[in-house]
Amino acid sequence: MTDSTDVSVVIPTHSEHRWASLCRTVASAQQQRTAPAEIIVVVDHNPELFERVKGEFPGVTALENTSLRGASGNRNTGAFHARTDLIAFLDDDTVAHPTWLGNLARPFTDPSVVGAGGLIVPAWEHARPSWLPDELLWTVGVSYAGMPTSAAEIRNVWSASMMVRREAFCEVGGFRVGFGKLDDRNRPEDTELCLRISAQTGGHWMYVPDSVIEHDVPLDRSTFRFFLRRCYAEGRGKVQMAGLLPREQKLGAEQNYIRRTLPRAVASNLKAATLGRGGFHALRAATVIAAVAAAGFGGGVETISALTESEAATR
Repeated sequence: MTDSTDVSVVIPTHSEHRWASLCRTVASAQQQRTAPAEIIVVVDHNPELFERVKGEFPGVTALENTSLRGASGNRNTGAFHARTDLIAFLDDDTVAHPTWLGNLARPFTDPSVVGAGGLIVPAWEHARPSWLPDELLWTVGVSYAGMPTSAAEIRNVWSASMMVRREAFCEVGGFRVGFGKLDDRNRPEDTELCLRISAQTGGHWMYVPDSVIEHDVPLDRSTFRFFLRRCYAEGRGKVQMAGLLPREQKLGAEQNYIRRTLPRAVASNLKAATLGRGGFHALRAATVIAAVAAAGFGGGVETISALTESEAATR
């Protein structure tokens, strides 16, 4: 017997190229042991895809993005439509395990919890690159080494597997439209949302690792070139996000990650390589150094760009 809960599941989509994965995502939401009150698929300015979604998913609410093009506006359209106390988000290239929704909803018995996120594991199209260390798995959109291994308070979660109180989400106006993933831009709109909700409400977020989804990692995202571009974009995005935050709200988690987690990753992989546990460990140590360099370069480019724009505006 399936239980139900007062949660709407919002799935944003934008391209026919993801039709097969969208079908898997919707099916996984429908097969939850704790059934959602509503499943909402939001199509991002693609009329043909909208008609297909509307026609081929009976029992699913199909909406067209009423905001600016991009993931942030697309998610907001679905979330503002929902009338449930809780709103959950899934990306259209994910598959939720049957207990995902019920486990993710569990922390909300505590009224101080404003949101939660779950464990994201990779579904590799090809084999995992041997040079990619566990600490940098976030570059392909999945959970990484250093995150909690049991339910714990956390600063932010990812929108690929997120649940939030509707009241808190609406209070801050949802995701920041125009700040997010669009074309070649990769800004951390989910992190920014989490920080803004916590600052506004005084509530906190929870990480729930027994709430599990699988996230597709296509072959073109398993290359070193993509990896460097992703780190570069992250560096730029974090500088952009810092410019939106109050001065007292610093990026402490990022600083701790750079100062502690990544140096430990270099040291442990170099040790493993010298002990003969596999030459790929030396590659992983070098990858960490390359990641820091790419992100630092991206951050520097964005800082200079912001200063240039500021100077131009004052002339």
